[in-house]
Amino acid sequence: MQIHRIGYYWLDTWIFASVIQLATQDFCSRYLNRTNDPCGRQYDQMTQAARSVSANIAEGSSRHSTSKETEMKLTDVARASLSELANDYLNWMMKHECLPWSVKSEEHQKVTAIQLDKPTYKDDVQHLSSSHILQQKHKFDEWLHSNDSMIEANCILILCNRLTMMISKQITNQLSNFREEGGFTEGLTAERLAYRTEQSVKEDAPMCPKCGKPMVKRIAKKGTNSGKEFWSCTAYPECNGAKNID
Repeated sequence: MQIHRIGYYWLDTWIFASVIQLATQDFCSRYLNRTNDPCGRQYDQMTQAARSVSANIAEGSSRHSTSKETEMKLTDVARASLSELANDYLNWMMKHECLPWSVKSEEHQKVTAIQLDKPTYKDDVQHLSSSHILQQKHKFDEWLHSNDSMIEANCILILCNRLTMMISKQITNQLSNFREEGGFTEGLTAERLAYRTEQSVKEDAPMCPKCGKPMVKRIAKKGTNSGKEFWSCTAYPECNGAKNID
């Protein structure tokens, strides 16, 4: 199956979310057990929240060409799931009478300083993107493989906070693009208006007496002229210019 260079495989947010998902699965497998999580609810909650982040970023990106509004909503769901996951790690630390690292601490600054590499794959995308994600995750092995749940929780919490800022910036960019380009519905409206204008030219339609744009034939749906054709401005509903057909 050929996967083209459009979609979430190249998104830094999706790559970062995949790193957090893998780290969360490892964390829950090592530290949640029948004693501290007898029903497995916390395990399910944390792993599902981590999955929701990457899954909603991916689904939102896949809807980019058809509905920018849906893309923004799904990306925002990813951000909400990430906040939920971050709170679970924060609760884990406080439950054990520990505090999250100060932003001024050496460990916090070391984790924060690590940057992800840009993806360079051009083909064989699923294979190479999976390899890329694992390589990015290994950059944090010093903390994620410490066998100390407090250190690992702190590291993942920092990653969650970083990704939250990245997603917020992504949503801001999506909103800006939506304002400039519109969404799928707006695109359909533009196509429909272009078609109406083309048809008007072919039919030698008159110009609108109000705005001067071409007119198109419509059929009245109500009133005394219901069922009869009339000339209507192609800019309707912005312009309600109309003329009778002789």
